[in-house]
Amino acid sequence: MIRLENVTKRFPGGQEALSGLDLAVEKGEMVFVTGHSGAGKSTLLKLIALIDRPTGGQVIVDGQNTRRVKRRRIPAYRRQIGMVFQDHKLLYDRSVADNVALPLVIAGVGTREASRRVRAALEQVGLLQKEKRNPETLSAGEQQRVGIARAIATRPKLLIADEPTGNLDPDLSLEVMRVFRRFNEFGVTLLIASHDIALIDKLGCRRIHLEDGRLQNDSAAEEEVLVVRPSTEDRWR
Repeated sequence: MIRLENVTKRFPGGQEALSGLDLAVEKGEMVFVTGHSGAGKSTLLKLIALIDRPTGGQVIVDGQNTRRVKRRRIPAYRRQIGMVFQDHKLLYDRSVADNVALPLVIAGVGTREASRRVRAALEQVGLLQKEKRNPETLSAGEQQRVGIARAIATRPKLLIADEPTGNLDPDLSLEVMRVFRRFNEFGVTLLIASHDIALIDKLGCRRIHLEDGRLQNDSAAEEEVLVVRPSTEDRWR
Protein backbone atom coordinates (compact mmCIF):
# COMPACT_ATOMS: atom_id res chain seq x y z
CA MET A 1 0.00 0.00 0.00
CA ILE A 2 2.84 2.41 0.89
CA ARG A 3 6.47 2.24 -0.24
CA LEU A 4 9.20 4.79 0.35
CA GLU A 5 12.52 4.34 -1.41
CA ASN A 6 15.51 6.41 -0.25
CA VAL A 7 13.23 9.36 0.54
CA THR A 8 14.75 12.67 1.56
CA LYS A 9 12.93 15.87 2.43
CA ARG A 10 15.06 19.00 2.70
CA PHE A 11 13.65 22.38 3.62
CA PRO A 12 15.01 25.80 2.63
CA GLY A 13 18.12 26.46 4.68
CA GLY A 14 19.33 22.89 4.31
CA GLN A 15 17.50 21.24 7.22
CA GLU A 16 16.62 17.61 6.44
CA ALA A 17 13.32 16.40 7.90
CA LEU A 18 13.78 12.95 6.35
CA SER A 19 17.03 11.38 5.17
CA GLY A 20 17.35 8.25 3.04
CA LEU A 21 14.15 6.71 4.40
CA ASP A 22 13.12 3.25 3.17
CA LEU A 23 9.77 1.95 4.36
CA ALA A 24 7.02 -0.44 3.30
CA VAL A 25 3.50 -0.74 4.73
CA GLU A 26 1.37 -3.59 3.45
CA LYS A 27 -2.31 -3.35 2.64
CA GLY A 28 -4.36 -4.03 5.78
CA GLU A 29 -1.63 -3.11 8.28
CA MET A 30 -2.07 -0.80 11.26
CA VAL A 31 1.28 0.90 11.85
CA PHE A 32 2.39 3.53 14.35
CA VAL A 33 5.15 6.05 13.69
CA THR A 34 6.92 7.29 16.82
CA GLY A 35 9.72 9.73 17.56
CA HIS A 36 10.39 13.00 19.35
CA SER A 37 9.15 16.35 18.07
CA GLY A 38 11.03 17.10 14.85
CA ALA A 39 11.85 13.46 14.15
CA GLY A 40 10.02 13.56 10.81
CA LYS A 41 6.66 11.97 11.67
CA SER A 42 4.45 14.76 10.33
CA THR A 43 6.66 15.23 7.29
CA LEU A 44 6.27 11.54 6.44
CA LEU A 45 2.47 11.79 6.56
CA LYS A 46 2.47 14.99 4.48
CA LEU A 47 4.49 13.30 1.74
CA ILE A 48 2.06 10.39 1.65
CA ALA A 49 -0.93 12.75 1.49
CA LEU A 50 0.79 14.88 -1.18
CA ILE A 51 0.59 17.93 1.04
CA ASP A 52 4.30 18.12 0.29
CA ARG A 53 6.69 16.38 -2.09
CA PRO A 54 10.06 14.72 -1.42
CA THR A 55 13.34 16.36 -2.31
CA GLY A 56 14.69 12.99 -3.39
CA GLY A 57 13.60 9.37 -3.62
CA GLN A 58 10.24 7.78 -4.41
CA VAL A 59 6.93 7.76 -2.51
CA ILE A 60 4.53 5.15 -3.92
CA VAL A 61 0.98 4.86 -2.58
CA ASP A 62 -1.33 2.11 -3.85
CA GLY A 63 0.80 1.78 -6.96
CA GLN A 64 0.95 5.52 -7.71
CA ASN A 65 4.29 7.30 -7.71
CA THR A 66 3.51 10.69 -6.14
CA ARG A 67 6.18 12.36 -8.26
CA ARG A 68 4.03 11.64 -11.30
CA VAL A 69 0.80 13.02 -9.85
CA LYS A 70 0.18 16.39 -11.46
CA ARG A 71 -1.07 19.28 -9.36
CA ARG A 72 -4.55 19.20 -10.92
CA ARG A 73 -4.83 15.49 -10.05
CA ILE A 74 -3.96 15.89 -6.36
CA PRO A 75 -7.62 16.20 -5.20
CA ALA A 76 -8.49 12.94 -6.97
CA TYR A 77 -5.41 11.27 -5.47
CA ARG A 78 -6.38 12.36 -1.96
CA ARG A 79 -9.83 10.81 -2.24
CA GLN A 80 -8.26 7.42 -1.51
CA ILE A 81 -6.80 8.77 1.74
CA GLY A 82 -8.61 9.70 4.94
CA MET A 83 -6.76 12.25 7.10
CA VAL A 84 -7.24 12.87 10.82
CA PHE A 85 -5.63 15.82 12.58
CA GLN A 86 -4.83 16.51 16.22
CA ASP A 87 -6.81 19.77 16.25
CA HIS A 88 -9.88 18.27 14.52
CA LYS A 89 -10.15 21.14 11.97
CA LEU A 90 -13.94 21.15 12.32
CA LEU A 91 -16.17 23.98 11.09
CA TYR A 92 -18.15 25.35 14.03
CA ASP A 93 -20.69 27.16 11.87
CA ARG A 94 -21.94 23.80 10.55
CA SER A 95 -23.56 20.76 12.12
CA VAL A 96 -21.77 17.51 12.85
CA ALA A 97 -23.40 15.92 9.80
CA ASP A 98 -22.39 18.84 7.55
CA ASN A 99 -18.78 18.57 8.74
CA VAL A 100 -18.69 14.88 7.89
CA ALA A 101 -20.33 15.52 4.52
CA LEU A 102 -17.82 18.18 3.45
CA PRO A 103 -15.35 15.92 1.55
CA LEU A 104 -18.29 14.19 -0.15
CA VAL A 105 -19.68 17.52 -1.33
CA ILE A 106 -16.25 18.47 -2.68
CA ALA A 107 -16.03 15.11 -4.45
CA GLY A 108 -19.42 15.68 -6.10
CA VAL A 109 -21.24 12.80 -4.42
CA GLY A 110 -25.02 13.05 -4.82
CA THR A 111 -27.12 14.31 -1.90
CA ARG A 112 -28.86 11.00 -1.18
CA GLU A 113 -25.67 8.94 -1.33
CA ALA A 114 -23.77 11.52 0.72
CA SER A 115 -26.45 11.45 3.42
CA ARG A 116 -26.28 7.66 3.55
CA ARG A 117 -22.49 7.69 3.89
CA VAL A 118 -22.55 10.40 6.55
CA ARG A 119 -24.98 8.46 8.70
CA ALA A 120 -23.02 5.24 8.23
CA ALA A 121 -19.76 6.97 9.24
CA LEU A 122 -21.32 8.58 12.31
CA GLU A 123 -22.81 5.25 13.33
CA GLN A 124 -19.35 3.67 13.11
CA VAL A 125 -17.96 6.19 15.61
CA GLY A 126 -21.03 6.12 17.87
CA LEU A 127 -22.28 9.65 17.13
CA LEU A 128 -25.30 9.15 14.89
CA GLN A 129 -27.62 10.52 17.56
CA LYS A 130 -25.65 13.79 17.56
CA GLU A 131 -25.62 14.42 13.80
CA LYS A 132 -27.58 17.70 14.10
CA ARG A 133 -25.50 19.10 16.96
CA ASN A 134 -22.92 21.86 16.63
CA PRO A 135 -19.38 20.49 17.15
CA GLU A 136 -18.75 23.11 19.86
CA THR A 137 -21.28 21.34 22.10
CA LEU A 138 -19.35 18.06 21.98
CA SER A 139 -16.55 16.83 24.20
CA ALA A 140 -12.96 16.72 22.93
CA GLY A 141 -13.22 12.97 22.36
CA GLU A 142 -16.49 13.35 20.46
CA GLN A 143 -15.01 16.11 18.29
CA GLN A 144 -12.10 13.84 17.44
CA ARG A 145 -14.55 11.09 16.47
CA VAL A 146 -16.35 13.56 14.19
CA GLY A 147 -13.00 14.16 12.51
CA ILE A 148 -12.56 10.41 12.12
CA ALA A 149 -16.06 10.03 10.67
CA ARG A 150 -15.28 12.76 8.13
CA ALA A 151 -12.07 10.95 7.18
CA ILE A 152 -13.82 7.62 6.54
CA ALA A 153 -16.94 8.99 4.83
CA THR A 154 -15.16 8.86 1.49
CA ARG A 155 -14.42 5.15 2.06
CA PRO A 156 -10.63 5.50 1.85
CA LYS A 157 -8.25 2.63 1.32
CA LEU A 158 -5.74 4.35 3.58
CA LEU A 159 -6.23 6.34 6.78
CA ILE A 160 -3.43 8.51 8.15
CA ALA A 161 -3.55 10.33 11.48
CA ASP A 162 -1.14 12.88 12.94
CA GLU A 163 -1.09 12.75 16.77
CA PRO A 164 -4.86 12.06 16.90
CA THR A 165 -4.86 11.64 20.70
CA GLY A 166 -2.38 14.38 21.57
CA ASN A 167 -4.99 16.54 23.34
CA LEU A 168 -6.98 13.73 24.95
CA ASP A 169 -6.82 12.05 28.35
CA PRO A 170 -5.83 8.34 28.55
CA ASP A 171 -9.42 7.01 28.54
CA LEU A 172 -10.44 9.09 25.51
CA SER A 173 -7.19 8.21 23.76
CA LEU A 174 -7.92 4.51 24.14
CA GLU A 175 -11.48 5.08 22.89
CA VAL A 176 -10.20 6.76 19.72
CA MET A 177 -7.62 4.04 19.11
CA ARG A 178 -10.29 1.37 19.45
CA VAL A 179 -12.24 3.14 16.71
CA PHE A 180 -9.13 2.98 14.51
CA ARG A 181 -8.66 -0.69 15.32
CA ARG A 182 -12.23 -1.41 14.26
CA PHE A 183 -11.62 0.19 10.86
CA ASN A 184 -8.44 -1.85 10.52
CA GLU A 185 -10.44 -5.02 11.16
CA PHE A 186 -12.59 -3.98 8.19
CA GLY A 187 -9.50 -3.91 5.97
CA VAL A 188 -8.46 -0.24 6.05
CA THR A 189 -4.70 0.42 6.13
CA LEU A 190 -3.73 2.83 8.92
CA LEU A 191 -0.57 4.85 9.52
CA ILE A 192 -0.68 6.82 12.77
CA ALA A 193 1.92 9.23 14.14
CA SER A 194 1.92 9.19 17.94
CA HIS A 195 4.19 9.81 20.91
CA ASP A 196 2.02 7.76 23.30
CA ILE A 197 4.18 4.63 23.61
CA ALA A 198 2.17 3.16 26.50
CA LEU A 199 -1.03 3.33 24.46
CA ILE A 200 0.64 1.85 21.38
CA ASP A 201 1.99 -1.04 23.44
CA LYS A 202 -1.56 -1.86 24.59
CA LEU A 203 -2.63 -2.31 20.97
CA GLY A 204 0.29 -4.55 20.02
CA CYS A 205 0.73 -3.11 16.53
CA ARG A 206 3.82 -2.61 14.41
CA ARG A 207 5.85 0.43 15.47
CA ILE A 208 8.29 2.44 13.36
CA HIS A 209 10.60 4.77 15.27
CA LEU A 210 12.19 7.81 13.64
CA GLU A 211 15.09 9.88 14.92
CA ASP A 212 16.29 12.98 13.11
CA GLY A 213 14.54 11.88 9.94
CA ARG A 214 16.04 8.41 9.88
CA LEU A 215 14.52 5.02 10.59
CA GLN A 216 15.96 3.81 13.91
CA ASN A 217 13.74 0.84 14.65
CA ASP A 218 10.98 -1.17 12.99
CA SER A 219 9.22 -3.80 15.07
CA ALA A 220 8.32 -5.63 11.83
CA ALA A 221 11.98 -6.65 11.65
CA GLU A 222 11.64 -8.32 15.04
CA GLU A 223 8.41 -10.21 14.58
CA GLU A 224 5.99 -11.17 11.83
CA VAL A 225 3.57 -8.38 10.94
CA LEU A 226 -0.10 -9.18 11.49
CA VAL A 227 -2.15 -8.05 8.51
CA VAL A 228 -5.89 -7.98 9.19
CA ARG A 229 -8.19 -8.88 6.30
CA PRO A 230 -11.88 -7.94 6.20
CA SER A 231 -14.31 -10.83 6.59
CA THR A 232 -16.44 -9.46 3.75
CA GLU A 233 -15.48 -7.01 1.04
CA ASP A 234 -17.85 -4.23 2.00
CA ARG A 235 -18.30 -4.96 5.70
CA TRP A 236 -17.18 -1.53 6.97
CA ARG A 237 -19.16 0.32 4.31
